[in-house]
Amino acid sequence: MRSGLIAQKVGMTRIFTDAGEQIPVTVLKVDGCHVLAHLTEEKNGYTALQLGAGLAKAKNTVRAMRGHFAVAKVEPRRKLAEFRVSPDNLIDVGAELTAEHFVPGQRVDVTGTSIGKGFAGAMKRHNFGGLRASHGVSISHRAHGSTGNSQDPGKVFKGKKMAGHMGDVRVTTQNLEVVNTDVERGLIMVRGAVPGAKGGWVLMRDAVKGKKPEGVPYPGAIRKAGADAAAEVPAAAEAGEADTGAEA
Repeated sequence: MRSGLIAQKVGMTRIFTDAGEQIPVTVLKVDGCHVLAHLTEEKNGYTALQLGAGLAKAKNTVRAMRGHFAVAKVEPRRKLAEFRVSPDNLIDVGAELTAEHFVPGQRVDVTGTSIGKGFAGAMKRHNFGGLRASHGVSISHRAHGSTGNSQDPGKVFKGKKMAGHMGDVRVTTQNLEVVNTDVERGLIMVRGAVPGAKGGWVLMRDAVKGKKPEGVPYPGAIRKAGADAAAEVPAAAEAGEADTGAEA
């Protein structure tokens, strides 16, 4: 079991294939998704990774969380989430996960918070058919009708489909296909719609109902902390040696 990713919904667009067919896709951005902590079987009762994404101001972060981020040597994050993993797929604290974590053709499950619709009636909220248009029905054509029996049980059961607050709930869309990825810009393009509004945070995981294709990185596509800086040092040293030789 691999870790997932925290991504931000950018919006929807379309991609054209070589045959001229268009594919509707949702663009998800992965930026600064770092591993913050390990949760182990011995200490927490299960094995998981805590990830954080999106920058937050230090002055708006409580002191306890500032210390938590300092241990991981990362800046404060806006969105935190846990992903269950197998013990052999743990990733070092401070490492950054990139868009290469998912490969084109792979199926993923995406979890987000649906757009709130406010108060809605039973026909819109639960797709009820409504009452009859004539034959004694007056004024209440869109009512939901009876909600329970009389003396027995003498109450309305919990969970009864009635009018109420629609949307703004946690929704998971399964088996979405990854169409393409842009590693340099941290973009993942997924076929179809993803729950949530533009700018909302979503959690991406390997699909539980689909097989992983070849080429999926284990334990994940990782950019270790300080890797870019370490790569720049030898390059700068080589440039300095070249300049010295040219002057001589």
